Amino acid sequence: MIYPAIVVIVVVALIILFSSIKVLREYQRGVVFLFGRFQAVKGPGIIILVPALQQMVRIDLRTIVMDVPPQDVISRDNVPVKVNAVILFRVIDPEKAVIQVEDAREATSQLAQTTLRSVLGQHELDEMLSEREKLNHDIQMILDQHTDAWGIKVSNVEIKQVDLDEGMIRAIARQAEAERQRRAKIINAEGEQQASEKLMQAAQTLMQQPQSIQLRYLQTLVEVAGDRTTTIAFPLPLDLLEPLVGALRKSAAGDKSAS
Repeated sequence: MIYPAIVVIVVVALIILFSSIKVLREYQRGVVFLFGRFQAVKGPGIIILVPALQQMVRIDLRTIVMDVPPQDVISRDNVPVKVNAVILFRVIDPEKAVIQVEDAREATSQLAQTTLRSVLGQHELDEMLSEREKLNHDIQMILDQHTDAWGIKVSNVEIKQVDLDEGMIRAIARQAEAERQRRAKIINAEGEQQASEKLMQAAQTLMQQPQSIQLRYLQTLVEVAGDRTTTIAFPLPLDLLEPLVGALRKSAAGDKSAS
């Protein structure tokens, strides 16, 4: 009768011993409580707890990737959009993550949703589409400040997608087309202005050097002769006509005086 009792005692002792031994991996820490009061943060490795006197809460120190569900946001210019994002965070202080907040993961998720709506609601739609890096940084800084009291470090925030309704997409497309047309007209006008300035400079140069006009006439003849045409037009310099025009004027004046 003694042997069965000893066997029972040994079995119970082994069960208690094995239940008091905890193994923590490299990325895990254990927050140990003694009679309900915080005692220490232990791990990684083998941790031995006193049954019924000590309790342990496991904490994972690896980076957590969390999707923020789509949020309805009204931009500063009153455009309704749906925005979703992804946040990366990890626990850096296991004691605070257990004592200061009930559920660190859920609290971070809810805070990320409200912060996303609050920050994006202060910006216009164009800023949401073109300044994502700045918005990501602003959201990350706000989240990191609030989660620091929970022992959590938010390392990155990325806005994944900004969804618009069909009417707004068409309006943006029309706006982009109008902007492209405006730029094309400006570029065309600038080209015309530069061409007119160059032509004016060329005209001034030709006026200062009359011989260059003759060279230009000869160049024109060479270009015309090179074409496959049967008719060649020879430009007549105006300075050759001036003596003839002067003689005609003098003869006309003489006839009037004689009469």
